[in-house]
Parts: sequence; structure tokens; C-alpha cells
Amino acid sequence: MKNVMLVTGAGQLSMAIARRMGPGMKIVMGDKKLENAQAIAKTMNDAGYDVTPVVTDISSRESILALIEEGQKYGPITMLVNGAGVSPSQAPIAAILKVDLYGTAVLLEEVGKVIAPGGVGVTISSQSGWRMPALTPEQDEALACMPTEELLGLDFLQPENIRDTLHAYQLAKRCNEKRTMAEAVKWGARGARLNDIAPGIIVTPLAIDEFNGPRGDFYKNMFAKCPAGRPGIADEVANVAELLMSDKGAFITGSTILIDGGATASYYYGPLKPTP
Repeated sequence: MKNVMLVTGAGQLSMAIARRMGPGMKIVMGDKKLENAQAIAKTMNDAGYDVTPVVTDISSRESILALIEEGQKYGPITMLVNGAGVSPSQAPIAAILKVDLYGTAVLLEEVGKVIAPGGVGVTISSQSGWRMPALTPEQDEALACMPTEELLGLDFLQPENIRDTLHAYQLAKRCNEKRTMAEAVKWGARGARLNDIAPGIIVTPLAIDEFNGPRGDFYKNMFAKCPAGRPGIADEVANVAELLMSDKGAFITGSTILIDGGATASYYYGPLKPTP
């Protein structure tokens, strides 16, 4: 038996975190496309890790439960890394809400029921949620605490109230942060911790899709005019995950850490500030 790490979303961020935190663990790598999970598993197994690839669609509770069941075959689930999601250039509004908002909420809920004492999880949101105007306290509480099966029925998440895929994405990422706070309370009752990482522009295949998409110039301008003057890399996100998932982060739970090279700061108070 080994301690088990569940990973969703077989991408560069998930792999960087799994490589950093996964030595000696059993890693169950889930992705909607099995070939993606298999590719990451081969890369990691060839480097000495123990990774099993599985099909996981986080927009489906049944699929999430199957991932958990697979993990429990090998030992106690002590870590969760949620890197699954779709970008505004990759999917329509309904899919973004179903995967990034609802799916993440269900994943955190279900893993929270089985996470071992001393366990820890991180989920990946986005700086994008920080560029959306504040919601009402009632809306924030609904995103945090509404029963998962009722989330997509919220008035402000209906298609007529969502401008475009970017707005849907921002709402989903805001929900990720609020949900992390509420679920961290429940995880804490089991002696476990849960946090969120909000990356800015990190060079991954998803980001390259964005660079080549309809908002490509916007994103290139963003990292050019942020204080860091460049995009980030996956290992820098893994640095944050290592803090949050190790004993050095033992007093951190229910938090979101923004890692965006200062892009959000520049958006509000610098050269990226929108003109009126």
C-alpha cells in the first residue's frame, strides 16, 4: 500500500506539481482524453514515478467517483491536484461552467469525503477571476456553499446573464476560490487542508491556444506590461504548490495564492489598467 495522489487534468501544471510532490507515492492521473493521461504517465514512469492513467471527466460525478475508487485500490488518498479545465478559447459557455465551475465543486466535495487525515489538496483557478468586478455577498456565498447540484441553476450563471466565454471563465474561477474556502472548512474536520493557486500566463499548450486565439494580442500585451515582463513556467507554479502541500504550509488552508508576475497589480494600478 502507498499513499495516493489523485491528479485531474493531464497537462503541464499537473505534471509539474505531481513530479514535485509525488516521489514514493502512487499517482492516479485522470484526463478526459486517455491518451493525454497516458503520455504524462509514460514521461513520469520513465523518470521513476508510479503513475496509472485513467479516463476522468470532472464534469461527471460518476467519473469523479470512479477516479476515487481507482485511487483507493492502492492506499489512502492523501493528496489531490486538480489541474483540469478548459479555456475561453477552447469551449462554449455551457462547457466552461460544467467543467471549470460545477466539475471542480464536485471534485472538491467528493475527495473531501475520503481525504486522509493530514492530507492536502490544491486546485488551479486563474488570475482571470481577479479581473472581474466584485459580486454581491449573496452571490459569493452561493458560489461557496450552494449544493453542487444546484450551482448551475443560479440566476447569474444563466446564459442570458453571461456576456461571453471569458465572462463564464471568470465566474468559474471566482467560484473555484470561494468553493475552496468553504470546502477547506469541511476538509479541516478531517484534519486535511485545501488551497487554490491562481496562475497568470504560464507557458503551456493551453496558453499557446490562447496566444493564437482571438485574445492573443491581449495576453501578449499582458505579460509584456506586467512587472515580471514575461510569462511564467509550470515549475514556478509547482514552487507554490510545494509550499502549500508541504509541512511548511501547515497553517495555510482555504487560501488562494495569486502567481501572475504582477499582471493583476498592473491591471488595477499600472499600464494594464483599462481606459475608461
